[in-house]
Amino acid sequence: MRRHPHLLEINTRLLLERLSLKYRRPMTLGTVPSEEWERLREQGFDMLWLMGVWQRSPGARAVALSHGGLHQVLDETLPGWTDKDVAGSPYAIASYTLDPELGRPEELPALKKHLNYLGLRLILDFVPNHVALDHPWTAAHPDWFVHPKSEAAGAHPDWFFTTPSGHVIAHGRDPYFPPWTDTAQLNFFSPDLRTALTGELIRVSELSDGLRCDMAMLGLNRVFDRVWTPFAANAGPLAQEFWSEAISQVRRNKPDFIFLAEAYWDLEWPLHELGFDFTYDKRLYDRLRTARPEDLHAHLSADAGYQNQCARFIENHDEPRAVKAFGKAKSLAAAMIMATVPGLRLYFDGQSRGRSIRIPVQLIREPAETTDPVIKMFYRELLETVNDSCFHAGTWNLLKVFTDSADQGDPKSLFSWCWQHGIEGHLVVVNFSEHSVKCRIDTGRGLAPGVKIIPQVSVSRIRAGEVDSHGRVPVELGPWGCFIARFRVLPRRGGPAPAAPLETLERKPAGAA
Repeated sequence: MRRHPHLLEINTRLLLERLSLKYRRPMTLGTVPSEEWERLREQGFDMLWLMGVWQRSPGARAVALSHGGLHQVLDETLPGWTDKDVAGSPYAIASYTLDPELGRPEELPALKKHLNYLGLRLILDFVPNHVALDHPWTAAHPDWFVHPKSEAAGAHPDWFFTTPSGHVIAHGRDPYFPPWTDTAQLNFFSPDLRTALTGELIRVSELSDGLRCDMAMLGLNRVFDRVWTPFAANAGPLAQEFWSEAISQVRRNKPDFIFLAEAYWDLEWPLHELGFDFTYDKRLYDRLRTARPEDLHAHLSADAGYQNQCARFIENHDEPRAVKAFGKAKSLAAAMIMATVPGLRLYFDGQSRGRSIRIPVQLIREPAETTDPVIKMFYRELLETVNDSCFHAGTWNLLKVFTDSADQGDPKSLFSWCWQHGIEGHLVVVNFSEHSVKCRIDTGRGLAPGVKIIPQVSVSRIRAGEVDSHGRVPVELGPWGCFIARFRVLPRRGGPAPAAPLETLERKPAGAA
């Protein structure tokens, strides 16, 4: 797999519903026409994350249908919805077998084989922290779950539930939010649970090329101890970390298997050290949305080894759609940053068409939305450009940005970097502000004086001039303006290698009318 890969997350139920309408026949994973997968490979994706393929829980569906808060969200998302439009959460798993609504069990390994043939890797979900509240383990192995101290059950009755066999078990929980009442909390301090969970991990690794591990930091000893030991009657710390044991066992037979962690709370690096290839970069997402530009600069100045293991995104199934979270113009500037910095680049189905409605994971029918032609054109050109080998095999360098006077704009809102692979290079410049800015980019790459920078992909009003005698490029960008320009290093004797633009055809900016 190439470095800095492209991953596309797809809601599997919604995909099949969409294709069933397109082809006017019921679709399963095994009957999707090959050209649908080939098209995604041609767009530049290396991996497909088919979210929600595992068997969902009847008990979780009942919880969803009775949840008043979810009803309000469903009313806003899909007016006129009915019970048949709702399933259990894909993160309240009843069994790590293909959900019958998606096809027969043998269709999943067949799909993996076909995707691999096309050059795509298949990523699936793994949920380590909890299972569905009616999972068979709750009856067969109640000791594998968290049981409350008597005072905890009285003080937090909504944290626990009683199984049909009479066992009181905790719901899965993030300590900063109410419990997930459709789940049962696994006890990471149970050796038998760890053995069973690792067995599940090994089994699903045979059906995929990698796993996106839901809320992976909740399985860390320090986190589980803090969240549950004060309230659990059967919690006691173990010396070894679950993830180091489990990942090492998978990699004995599958050394190239990919582990992607959903992670928060500055616990990304500990998970890297335990064997994860990539962790969510929620810090970048938050700083793109709300932080000061200097905080974003600091984040992008982190150690290269750390950045290479970050999973960059501006939307996924947990977050609002990018055009809603950022606004249209800002979302395109954020997308250019996300798509051109080191690490895994995670895109969400519908992002490249400007979809604006976030769909709850329990909903299995999507509302109709129109495609935004400007956003579609931008992403088509962006993906085409960043699919170039320079953005994967090349070297990335942050560049310095200067303004000649205060009235030319705030230089802290300007971001620029360069990718170079052999004689090929790409210059990226982003004005991450709502104000126009004039600046000079210090390329630091020996660009020859007189070379004119011609943008390949651009947004908003932009103007780039010729390289001056100091190797600086004068640039003028409108609000949220950004561009990528391609150049080629031309060798010469007796001095540093200058560079020239590779393409001279200037395209209409994606953000133009």
